[in-house]
Amino acid sequence: MSTAHTPVISIAYHSGYGHTAVVAEAVRNGAADTGATVHLIKVDEIDDAQWALLDASDAIVFGSPTYMGTASGAFHVFAEATSKRWFTDQWADKLAAGFTNSGSKSGDKLHTLQFFQTLAAQHGMHWVNLGLKPGWNSTAGSENDLNRLGFFSGAGAQTNSDEGPDAVHKADIATAEHLGKRVAETARLFAAGRAAVAAA
Repeated sequence: MSTAHTPVISIAYHSGYGHTAVVAEAVRNGAADTGATVHLIKVDEIDDAQWALLDASDAIVFGSPTYMGTASGAFHVFAEATSKRWFTDQWADKLAAGFTNSGSKSGDKLHTLQFFQTLAAQHGMHWVNLGLKPGWNSTAGSENDLNRLGFFSGAGAQTNSDEGPDAVHKADIATAEHLGKRVAETARLFAAGRAAVAAA
């Protein structure tokens, strides 16, 4: 890879009712704002061409709603299907990151993010954390702070269970955009580092 390499980021996600799709779009926007090439891939509709996009990506960002304390069933089906890549180390040394949405402030979202981390680790991928201090944890803070829910592993979003996708909190959207930007910038650094090592 040369130092001019444009990072390719794929966002592999499932969205049951549209809320997580809003967060996925925010991650995409954050990554695209850095100049990265970004692909949105719905894991419950994935085809061979989209598997090939994942294989060719510098980074894969996993996303799912948190249902009953873990990622959705559709995402778990996708995760199991990645075992074909595991056997051949297809995704080894790629970057990985994750995001999730649930109806509760916590909602056991951490378990979903840890599931993503374990999936990435099994593939030999490098996890990119959120890189933000928690917001909304002092009298000077507010629900409009970045990382208002206080997750470190990835981007957490909360949307009331009786509201539609248009109600995804603006601070959570901004936090997801931050994650996308961080993943893309980290991918650019990794590419430059590999190029420097190859040229040494």
